[in-house]
Amino acid sequence: MKIAILDDYQDAVRHLPCFDLLKGHEVKVFNNTATGVGQLAIRLAPYEAVVLIRERTRLSKALLQKLPNLKLISQTGKVAGNIDVPAATEAGIAIAEGIGDPTAPAELTWALIMAASRKIPAYAQLLRQGAWQTASFNLSHNQLGRVLKKRTLGIWGYGKIGKIIAGYAKAFGMQVMVWGRAPSLAQAAADGLLVADSKASFFAQCDIITMHLRLNEATRGIVSAADLALMKPDALFVNTSRAELVEAGALEKALDAGCPGGAAIDVFESEPLDASHSLLRRENVLATPHLGYVEQDSYDLYFRIAFQNILDFAAGEPRNILNPA
Repeated sequence: MKIAILDDYQDAVRHLPCFDLLKGHEVKVFNNTATGVGQLAIRLAPYEAVVLIRERTRLSKALLQKLPNLKLISQTGKVAGNIDVPAATEAGIAIAEGIGDPTAPAELTWALIMAASRKIPAYAQLLRQGAWQTASFNLSHNQLGRVLKKRTLGIWGYGKIGKIIAGYAKAFGMQVMVWGRAPSLAQAAADGLLVADSKASFFAQCDIITMHLRLNEATRGIVSAADLALMKPDALFVNTSRAELVEAGALEKALDAGCPGGAAIDVFESEPLDASHSLLRRENVLATPHLGYVEQDSYDLYFRIAFQNILDFAAGEPRNILNPA
């Protein structure tokens, strides 16, 4: 098969041990992102199979209709709104899903919480400029970091990742409070964690809040500027899930108003992120380039399954097909 692997920014896929699975197939790895239906249609026109790295490229109905040679979309991990599934089905394009592992995003979340709480990136950056124990040249921002012990961590979404994060928090001596759907709250209570009385009390009481929700129509924009305004002036808001969980502009508005006092963000509405984005100009924001799953073990897991799905499809024995119709 003629196979395209999209958006491999770091040219990492060719160096994975599982890349050898595609020997005998014609493979092209694209290291840059194409934007616009027309540009993508030209790029993908020759290929029978496309491997997507999570949601880095959206396959819309308008695009899929311009790809008559495409037979298979092999998704790393689960499809999360980045593919128009009915349009693919209508066009006779199979979608093969993989699996994921919550370890890497959970560890990244905890790394961001610790780094932001102790202001590690700021101290490290200014040390290179000769400034000793200085978090900012702006006196009002040159404040001490703080430990996590005895503080309250709020987790919105008590699923696989949320449960791991709760375990980390307990190991660090934190109090854990959960908010989310009724089943999540019941499970959290059964696990001996605090359950918020309401969304308002959740935002008001927690010292750190971390989001771990799937993005769908029910959760899009579920965090408003009014919610964030309830947070403490020294609180930290963390989002490693999906940028669209927060209303557009709400985080910037809240940070400008001083509540919460800081944020650690790994996901953005438009990626790759433009260097002029306002969040990158704020000293109280720790921003990373969507690294939740960007890690050696996760890549090997994601791509090994994605490549095996292609081999099974090529052999006439398709597996893990989301749209078997």
